[in-house]
Amino acid sequence: MVKERLISLDIFRGLTILLMTIVNNPGDWGNVYPPLLHASWHGCTPTDLVFPFFIFIMGVAVPLAMPDKFYDATTFSKILVRSMRMLCLGIFFNFFEKIQLFGIEGIPLLIGRLTITIAVGYALMGSFSSKVKNILAFSILFIYLFLAYSGIEAYHDVRLPGVLQRIAIVYFVVSLLYLKTTQKTQIITGAVLLLGYWALMTLIPVPGIGAANLEKGTNLASWLDSILLKDHMYSATKTWDPEGILSTIPSIVNGIIGLLIGQFLQSDSPKTKKALKMGRIGAGLIALGLIWDLVFPINKSLWTSSYVLFTTGLATVFFTILYYLIDIAGYKKGFKPFLIWGVNPMIVFFTSQIIPQALIMIQFSNPKNPKEQINLLDFLYRFWIAPFFSNPMSASLAYAIVYVFIWTFVLWILYRNKLIFKV
Repeated sequence: MVKERLISLDIFRGLTILLMTIVNNPGDWGNVYPPLLHASWHGCTPTDLVFPFFIFIMGVAVPLAMPDKFYDATTFSKILVRSMRMLCLGIFFNFFEKIQLFGIEGIPLLIGRLTITIAVGYALMGSFSSKVKNILAFSILFIYLFLAYSGIEAYHDVRLPGVLQRIAIVYFVVSLLYLKTTQKTQIITGAVLLLGYWALMTLIPVPGIGAANLEKGTNLASWLDSILLKDHMYSATKTWDPEGILSTIPSIVNGIIGLLIGQFLQSDSPKTKKALKMGRIGAGLIALGLIWDLVFPINKSLWTSSYVLFTTGLATVFFTILYYLIDIAGYKKGFKPFLIWGVNPMIVFFTSQIIPQALIMIQFSNPKNPKEQINLLDFLYRFWIAPFFSNPMSASLAYAIVYVFIWTFVLWILYRNKLIFKV
């Protein structure tokens, strides 16, 4: 079989990463429209769709990238090294602000951190032989773990889990499932993972706390994180991590459902029939997720089984709409900007989160109060964006949109020059 490039999937990926960039980069975290924030606990906002949509899209892409289902040692090595590179890129985000160099501070430290960023980015996204890629990825991971557990003060609480880390794990598992199992086995695996996670979270007592529960900080997933990831979790939650160990298990099913959709797209059925069936599947998954929500609430932080079904259902429906419009009806007008975002996601993932941290490190006297220091990110927002808006939430959103426009220009240049950054 020939590799098939679905423009609708690239555009779906582009829309998703663009939304990620908006929600991750408000001008003022204290003034954000509610839909652009995660649900406080149970429930789901548009922001809570970004991460599961990425995993679904990745799952759809797996069979399209490996249509022949040929498995050998070389294929396994490629899957492993790609997973390791994504894992290491994700962990680096958490290390960036922790990096210390010979006691230097300010701009010299920023230059040092950016130099290391470029070196790590090149090592993990550069084009090398498979052997060199493996050596670099495993060496970088070893350095991360050494620093995290070395007792060095600067790194004693660096976070290890994260978004790209979870995507890397899911990619590894889903790719092997695709190459080594049948679709029936994949469906059974997904069902077992979702039902098993439900049983673990609602039936198993939490050591040192008591009965099984789904509350913040006292559930089984939180307990496991506190044991295995002690001192290396998300700083805002401290005693548990939203991308923790146990909650990674059900996230695999987001990838499996995407994988099943990707394999269905390879069938010989007419495209219109594919779209109709995918639409029905998506609606069915949404309904199942809402029903399960009654006893196992939709919750991103816990990545509950109902959340998996609900978000993959929505992802399937959105993808079906794009598939019909673009790949069946041939309507592509106006979608080009999202395509530009969709074909180069890794460079956005890697650098869009580094740039704000770098801007925060550049500090100088506040023009309105010389005795006060202000960082460059706050300066750009408070002096160049906020004065034009009476509503602080609108100003905060406008900053994120300006950031998106800047990235669109950068990605357009990369697209025109056929520069695609991959792991």
